[in-house]
Amino acid sequence: MHVHAPKVETFDLTDRTNTDPKGFVREVEHYRVEPWGLYMARHSDHPHFHYLESWLLPDLGLRASIFHYHPYHARDQDRYVDIGEFTRDGTVWRSVDHYLDLVVRTGRDTELLDVDELLAAHTTGLLDAATAERAIAVATRAVDGIAAHGHDLDAWLAGLGMPVSWR
Repeated sequence: MHVHAPKVETFDLTDRTNTDPKGFVREVEHYRVEPWGLYMARHSDHPHFHYLESWLLPDLGLRASIFHYHPYHARDQDRYVDIGEFTRDGTVWRSVDHYLDLVVRTGRDTELLDVDELLAAHTTGLLDAATAERAIAVATRAVDGIAAHGHDLDAWLAGLGMPVSWR
């Protein structure tokens, strides 16, 4: 398995841009800052989806997203959750992905993905033991919380005092 370095992304509120892990800078249609996080909505030139909405939730170590897929690439998921580190420096937010992801199918299930990538990243020295352990703890807390709320990410977040809304 080829393991990539942790993906780093920036969100610049002043320039209204989002720089993806490959360095592509995209214009952001909408940013909103709340005490618990940052909301971003933007168009996408990705072949599978045309619009992306995300909430960066630093205290939880999560990025929750809705991918608006083209009909011919639709996926059976309502929310996609990245596990990582999310920081803010003035008007620039930064994310560092810690490999683990969750797929939430509201009302049905929550699936943990990419454990193999996390372990490979740790084994090859791309992620230290403390960060890998923290990623696992964050992911399991999120799975437990989402499941306890009927596999409804938004309900879990609202219960934590983080009422998210989407476009």
